[in-house]
Amino acid sequence: MLAIRKATPDDVPAILRLVKALADYEKEPDAVVASEDDFLRDGFGERALFRTHIATWNREPIGFALYYFTWSTWRGKRCLHLEDLFVEEQHRKKGAGIGLMKAVAKEAVDAGCARFVWQVMDWNQPAIDFYEKLGSKVKKEWIAVHLEGDPLTTLANG
Repeated sequence: MLAIRKATPDDVPAILRLVKALADYEKEPDAVVASEDDFLRDGFGERALFRTHIATWNREPIGFALYYFTWSTWRGKRCLHLEDLFVEEQHRKKGAGIGLMKAVAKEAVDAGCARFVWQVMDWNQPAIDFYEKLGSKVKKEWIAVHLEGDPLTTLANG
């Protein structure tokens, strides 16, 4: 039986396991350096930096959606940014992905957000198709930019 619910601190080991499974799926199995302590510190408590919903099948975690709020200079309102959405491959087509998207969309609407935004890998056609079925617009003209590690430190200190 499928259930979608807000994550609790007890879910952190499952969240980290699912994040690592997502990294494997995205062909970056060694990229995850976050720890359970990181997720506990920043995802739970009074000043949480992000929120998470968990999809369970027969009470076992099979997927997650992790998101946080941003602010739009053009709209003058909050926006919801979906950082990651992932459902284990053997549990896809059971409604977990749409359930997670609905739960996060409800959070966006309830918070009065102007937008619900996320990124998708350009090679992930099944995800693109899924998002477009929801009525999403894939903005191919936007290019993601990351500055991290030594170049970030150099810019900050230079």
